[in-house]
Amino acid sequence: MSHSGNGHGSSAPPLKMGLAIPNSKLCMWLFLGTEIMFFTAFIGSYIVLRIGSPGWPSDPKDTHILVLAGGINTFVLILSSYLVVLSHEAMIGKDYRKAWKFMAGTMALAFVFLGIKSVEYYGKFDHDIVPGHIAENDEQALTKLARECTHSRDAMAEALYVLPEGQTKVPEVIQKIADLLAELDASPDADRRIQLEAFKAMHDRLSSSFVLVRTNADGTTSLNSDPAAIKSARDAYDAAVKQHEAVAAKGVVAGTEAPAAPAPPDIVGLSIAVRRELLPLHTGIGHELNPLITGLLAEMRDSKSNPQIARYFHAHDPHPMVYGNVFASTYFLMTGFHAIHVVIGMILFGLVLAQGRNLNADWIDFVENSGLYWHFVDLVWIFLFPLLYIVEFS
Repeated sequence: MSHSGNGHGSSAPPLKMGLAIPNSKLCMWLFLGTEIMFFTAFIGSYIVLRIGSPGWPSDPKDTHILVLAGGINTFVLILSSYLVVLSHEAMIGKDYRKAWKFMAGTMALAFVFLGIKSVEYYGKFDHDIVPGHIAENDEQALTKLARECTHSRDAMAEALYVLPEGQTKVPEVIQKIADLLAELDASPDADRRIQLEAFKAMHDRLSSSFVLVRTNADGTTSLNSDPAAIKSARDAYDAAVKQHEAVAAKGVVAGTEAPAAPAPPDIVGLSIAVRRELLPLHTGIGHELNPLITGLLAEMRDSKSNPQIARYFHAHDPHPMVYGNVFASTYFLMTGFHAIHVVIGMILFGLVLAQGRNLNADWIDFVENSGLYWHFVDLVWIFLFPLLYIVEFS
């Protein structure tokens, strides 16, 4: 006698899924589960790092985080999630033209999101808030300023240098600087002379005419970046040298000691001032920058007085930011991966939009799964926005 599973026949009933959903939708849910773990690791690490880093930069003036831009982007993503739901409903109702329009609206809002995010990113790069580039104390800020000033001078030298006819070997930048200064002494044509004089002014300001160092009677050191004071010190030194040479030429009276040669004024460039720790970053009044530094930056950036120099001068304001590199790393890591997910969602929407008038019922599941993915992208941003832009940890 044969026995069946239900006692009424020889064949077993067909197995049925617990949830009547398409395989594609099940796979999307499984994929989103892994994505939740992925972003949870980022967010959890960020929270631990921020709580364990007292003095974490949170002032928008320091971080150049635009809270308004982040808030607008939050609204944009929520509205785009609503439109993708309307697109799916239209697909179910077989109004494919309407579904295409809602999907196009979702795509347009995704472009708006990335556009606003690109403006935020531009602000970060413009102020050099990039991992590994941020000075976290005064010494690093001054060293970075000296390095960027040197790079600006070298960039101007590279742009102005013309390889002599018949010469094939390109010299190092130091030799190019020497050649440009020598060319100025050779009295070139008027236009070329203007460029070379501007380069010499920049070179002198950064390398040999930045600070006049004087030791006061009480042993303290004072700094003076006034070009007139520096010129006066140099003129006084030149006069003293000539006087010394005149005395030496007449000879020394027997039994008297020869006069000592005059000591040159201590005039140092920016990089030397930083290395000697002669240039404090702040005045000590509040958190204001040393006027010597602000004066230099204003002079080099003045496009009216120094148009030739301003084109090549790209030094940032020296601004130390404690834990700035960790902040920038976590910010770009989380928002960057989120932006990649936005782009992937846009690719999915683009496949639907590419169907045009050929959009039909075969795409219902695809639109639904794309919508699920987009809701996840929206949800991640709802967590990232307050954590990165608003919440302050005590």
